[in-house]
Amino acid sequence: MDGILLIDKPAGPTSHDVVARVRSALGQRRIGHAGTLDPGATGLLVLALGRAAGLLAYQPNQEKEYRFAVRFGRATDTDDSAGKVLRETDASRLTRKDVERQLGAFRGTLRQVPPRYSAVRVGGRRLHEAARRGEILMAAPRAVRVLRLELTGWTPPVAEFEILCSKGTYLRALARDLGEALGVGGSVEWLRRTAAGPFRVEDAASPDFPPPDLCRRLLAPDVMLLDLPEIRLAPSDADAFGQGRPFPRAHPPGLLRVYEDSRFLGVGESDGRTVRPRRVVGS
Repeated sequence: MDGILLIDKPAGPTSHDVVARVRSALGQRRIGHAGTLDPGATGLLVLALGRAAGLLAYQPNQEKEYRFAVRFGRATDTDDSAGKVLRETDASRLTRKDVERQLGAFRGTLRQVPPRYSAVRVGGRRLHEAARRGEILMAAPRAVRVLRLELTGWTPPVAEFEILCSKGTYLRALARDLGEALGVGGSVEWLRRTAAGPFRVEDAASPDFPPPDLCRRLLAPDVMLLDLPEIRLAPSDADAFGQGRPFPRAHPPGLLRVYEDSRFLGVGESDGRTVRPRRVVGS
């Protein structure tokens, strides 16, 4: 069973728990996922089954969309509502206009320090593992892009937002930093991923759907790579590709989706004159 399965993750289980649930339901041993969601978060989780899992490394860095809420006046050690409260501040004087005035500083390219409770590695160790042992490790700031950030709701002291951002953007860090900029602190109250690249949560299934329903929702493996250019091969070149051998083909340099007629063969890479197989999945 090879392909892409869109799951609407509920609050509570980890992304790994959802993968295990689907693996058990479908009897599918190999499943990967693109983009982890925190246990308390909900929304779109893109699973890659079978040989499609090997394509995750070649997925373009696609933007992701979220809806989320920030509670101002409360800072926690995890930067969300699940964490230990570190500081509470009176945010009663905060207005919608105060929040909107700060948003411009959080659009465009930002330098963001990942939360202490995250999977980022420092010196080979994950931050969340060190934090749970009471150790303080600090990750270096990293560049992220926020293409769109809009305030969509205001019920003091909670603000709701919609965001379109690059892969690797931590919304918990954004909530923390926005709260600090407003002088009251802040943490994520809830978060829902609504889209990732071409995929939308409206098309996703519950992980508890019966196995036949999950199977019917399986998408072709190459749908995660539609941003890559494609080439179509003659049978002789398709044979070479399937055997892992390069073949001459003039094409602009970069990664490619490779087909023989309509049959998806895998991912190749062109240097301008030759195409080399990078991941062969065609049968």
